[in-house]
Amino acid sequence: MRWPKGLDGLCYGGDHNPEQWPPEVWTEDVALMRRARVNLVTVGVFAWSRLEPQPGRYDFDWLDRVLDLLHTGGIRVALATPTASPPPWFSLRHPDALPVTADGVRLQHGSRDTYCVSAPAYRRAAGEITAALAARYADHPALALWHVHNEYGTTCHCDHATEAFRRWLRTRYGGLDALNDAWTTSFWSQHYSDWAQIRTPVATRYLGNPAQLLDFRRFGSDELLGAYLAQRDLLRAATPDVPVTTNFVLGGWVPVDHARWSTELDLVAIDHYPTEAGPGAEEQTAFAADLARGWARHSPGGPGWLLMETAPNLILTPGRMHGKEPGRLLRHSLSYVARGSRGAMFFQWRASRGGAELFHSALLPHAGPRSRGFRETVELGETLDRLAEVDVGTVSTSVAVVRDAGSWWALQASVLPSAEVDHADEVAAVYRALWRAGLGCDVVEPGDDLSGYALVVLPMLYLVDDGYAARLRDYLASGGHLLVSYLSGVADEYGRIRLGGHPGALRDLLGIRVDEFQPLDPATRLSLSDGGTGRLWSEPVELAGATAVTTYTDGRLAGGPAVTRHAYGAGVAWYVSTRLDDDTYRRLAADVARAAGVTPTCPVAPDGVEAVRRRSADGRSWLFLLNHTDTAQTLPVAGLDLLTGGYVDPVTLPAGGCAVLRQS
Repeated sequence: MRWPKGLDGLCYGGDHNPEQWPPEVWTEDVALMRRARVNLVTVGVFAWSRLEPQPGRYDFDWLDRVLDLLHTGGIRVALATPTASPPPWFSLRHPDALPVTADGVRLQHGSRDTYCVSAPAYRRAAGEITAALAARYADHPALALWHVHNEYGTTCHCDHATEAFRRWLRTRYGGLDALNDAWTTSFWSQHYSDWAQIRTPVATRYLGNPAQLLDFRRFGSDELLGAYLAQRDLLRAATPDVPVTTNFVLGGWVPVDHARWSTELDLVAIDHYPTEAGPGAEEQTAFAADLARGWARHSPGGPGWLLMETAPNLILTPGRMHGKEPGRLLRHSLSYVARGSRGAMFFQWRASRGGAELFHSALLPHAGPRSRGFRETVELGETLDRLAEVDVGTVSTSVAVVRDAGSWWALQASVLPSAEVDHADEVAAVYRALWRAGLGCDVVEPGDDLSGYALVVLPMLYLVDDGYAARLRDYLASGGHLLVSYLSGVADEYGRIRLGGHPGALRDLLGIRVDEFQPLDPATRLSLSDGGTGRLWSEPVELAGATAVTTYTDGRLAGGPAVTRHAYGAGVAWYVSTRLDDDTYRRLAADVARAAGVTPTCPVAPDGVEAVRRRSADGRSWLFLLNHTDTAQTLPVAGLDLLTGGYVDPVTLPAGGCAVLRQS
């Protein structure tokens, strides 16, 4: 599927909600969009009640006028299907389609996402509004992209969902014998003799079955994907040349396997909202971008992807909205673009006057065009115009970090030795170590090819099946380098513990054996022989061919290995038995990468200066340099700075400043 017609260079814009405003504001919006060089807006995401005010009665007149105004202004449209927020009449007419929580509470209309994706009435109504939009706007010249739904991620425990779960389980296991074996249902007298006995993992007396919860997450992903595909296929039938996407939302509550979904998307698009006001926001931005870039490799429209939503001038920290400092909007936007985004899109264009998100960030703030926020909006549009040529470049790295939705979901069960450990947190810790060491990396899935990587990192890869363990052995035997953290390889694909000692499927290639786990109190720190500390987790590691690189120096494990190294075939495998502090993790990442022959993207970049390189097939290269410090930084590198139009040698980055250097 090709890139949308008429969208040259990088996309810039965001969610446009004209249904919230009188028509005279629509005209003003288009004029201000042109001033800011906006070229793409998403329209209609939450407009179902305005598009279909009564069952089967459509009101498209206002949307006709909006799309005509945008087309006249040279602005393309990602037209959304509004199915994330059914109108009030739908909920009243179909109460069985309202979602039910695990506690058995049926939620009522009054917010967004109040639907059950398994309810036949919802699927039927979603298909009807989608078909009506496709028929109406298939030939509209403003249409560039279809935006299906919004942030798929709802779950339900109603009777519709229960029946759908049973159908999914029949397909997965074929029969009850296989299911009972996978779920270990002989424990606590849970053995099932009829499919009707199985429900979704609703609230129960004590601990639920972790295998059931894991499969419910997998089912939820597939059920939501089915809803997406139903709409996508309607749109493709009407407009086969218009790409179709949906916006991925990130978070531990999201039951979506985004890598699996990406194979069905013409364009991978993500919504990303950093949650840390300090330097962690920059690390989160980089990680989300590399995550999306990894998913895009699975998409027929890859390797490019699109940042569909982020907050332009706020960081939504827990309990508080942090105003972005001047220049931070530009740096964050360039971090996404540097890592393959085909532009920068935001929620939203104009700040709302009311509603649940009336204080949400916007490109056009409440203060209007005479505001610092809008001046930065215009500056960003001008900057992205200058960077159009980088859109042909791709990012290539020699390091891969393996992230697995299944391991994440399995480790969210309430039956683990510690509630303090989390797959996503460990992935973030490893990524942070690599990022601070200046090492670019790909974020990959267990099914991805590893042959092109000098170093592969497995952070808490809890679920490992026999096939993947064999692939890791082959990777090491052929000369690869592997860095593995604790709680990896412990369970099979069903979440059943592998017997014979930990780390289960990976014992032989790591050359170690662990008899037991010793989780730590969150406040406890264990000293290590290299001067670092470990926290959250520890293990008595028995060497079975490996050598100790770092040892514990206090506590019950004093003198025992904390970090090990093991030669396997032509490769080397490292094991980390605790959560290292950030500085120690950074040093270890740099050491392991150096041993694997991997060097930083820009070896002369000082701490606090982020460096990312994009390359094109014709030999061009663009070096993105982002100064996240509060002092000017000079680097001995040369090139044509696309931001200023001048040749620099060396380059001086102002405090909080950026450069994008075209190099040979």
